[in-house]
Amino acid sequence: MNAAETIRDAVARVAALRHLSAASPHLQSAVTSIKSLQARRFSGTYHDALATQEYGAAARFFLVELYSEKDYSQRDAQFARIAGALQRIFPDQVVATAVALAQLHVLTEEFDYAMADSWLQCTRNTSEEVDRYLSAWRTVGRSEDRTIQLNLVIEIGSELERLTRTPGLRMMLRMMRRPAMATGLGALQSFLEAGFDTFAGMSAQKGLATKFLKMIEEREAALMAQLFDSSQSIGHDVLARHLKAA
Repeated sequence: MNAAETIRDAVARVAALRHLSAASPHLQSAVTSIKSLQARRFSGTYHDALATQEYGAAARFFLVELYSEKDYSQRDAQFARIAGALQRIFPDQVVATAVALAQLHVLTEEFDYAMADSWLQCTRNTSEEVDRYLSAWRTVGRSEDRTIQLNLVIEIGSELERLTRTPGLRMMLRMMRRPAMATGLGALQSFLEAGFDTFAGMSAQKGLATKFLKMIEEREAALMAQLFDSSQSIGHDVLARHLKAA
């Protein structure tokens, strides 16, 4: 499957999940709760990074573009619309970033909707969101796919960092801004520019981007291991601590 087919397939799968959710207000509410909790969790896990000059911009970019409860339907539609033109217009590295983003998006949506269904079916006699989330996480399982999800996040960050070393790419993005807006591709344009500028700022300090991505990888892997731990108290206490720090 080439880049265009991969992106179109991912967008179609996400659209199908959204259609299912739209047919059930309870499921939609559960999805919203899951996404909201995960955004708060990320803010708590990286509260220290968000507060620093070195990592603050990159952590906020990841929070807004990859971990938030933001509605990405507009960007999805734009990705699908230009999927066929990606390989003709953009450098290979931009195409690779777009493909990884599409793959991450569909995997994340699959997890969120599966967890939302489990969230609704939770029979535990508790209304505490930490316990409900932890139960849903373990019911859905798929630890190997969770690792793939994390690897895609790191891949996107790495690709964005490499893009900053592509001669002339920033000028190309700037020149594309007006045509992108005129043709309804503003959301995609904003993502590319924000990602480029965020990592360009870090690249000015040698090794900083690599350290940031290593921090993401280590903290997320450790959290996943703790949430999958057979001890209910370990997963509960860790998740509660991250949320409290948000």
